[in-house]
Amino acid sequence: MTASLLDDATQARVVAAYLKSHPDFFSDYPELASQLTMPREDGPVSSLAIYQLQSLREKNAELEQRLVELIAIAAENESLMERVHALTVALLRANTMEVTARSVVAKLTADFHTEQVRLLLFGKHPQMPRTEWLQLIAEGPSALPEFSDFLNQNEPLSGRLPANKLMRLFGEKGAEIRSVAMMRLGDAGLLVIGSGNPDRFQPGMGTLFLKMIAATITAALARARDVA
Repeated sequence: MTASLLDDATQARVVAAYLKSHPDFFSDYPELASQLTMPREDGPVSSLAIYQLQSLREKNAELEQRLVELIAIAAENESLMERVHALTVALLRANTMEVTARSVVAKLTADFHTEQVRLLLFGKHPQMPRTEWLQLIAEGPSALPEFSDFLNQNEPLSGRLPANKLMRLFGEKGAEIRSVAMMRLGDAGLLVIGSGNPDRFQPGMGTLFLKMIAATITAALARARDVA
């Protein structure tokens, strides 16, 4: 019996290989196609034609679902682009360092629905207000040794931070932060956005819009500093 089963298995592989190399076989023998029973997850199908039709329908359904997902992504990207544009316009209207900084935080809070924003500016800025969202780092990057790796990479970071770094950035609010997006603003400082949602900012997520936001704010801060 074992030898018979092996022979059957060998013959089945030979037949399968032959059909793969002769895809037009059933065109020459259409009567065989109508006699075949094709396996399906929800039960057998009676003919090759029905099998192919159902497979095409499933593939079309998968493509339609993928199209829906791509349309949703495109709509989200368009919305993000509009918000970045609105931020750019607001910063173009700012004529001082304080107005620029306040515009950044206001637009990010209102338009991007951010829960916590922290702006860390390097250097001395005696004219800047004392407020929770602003930290003035007179000594510059050297005063932030815990972020030296990030500062040297000069790339946006998204994901989670250890508790000590969250406390350094957000103070007592750090206990509420579950994910962050952090951007270096050239030589001007850092921008950090915090969220209580651990999935809001994830490692590996696209950073294109973070780079655009960082470049826009960096240019606006430089212009405000030059005007002053």
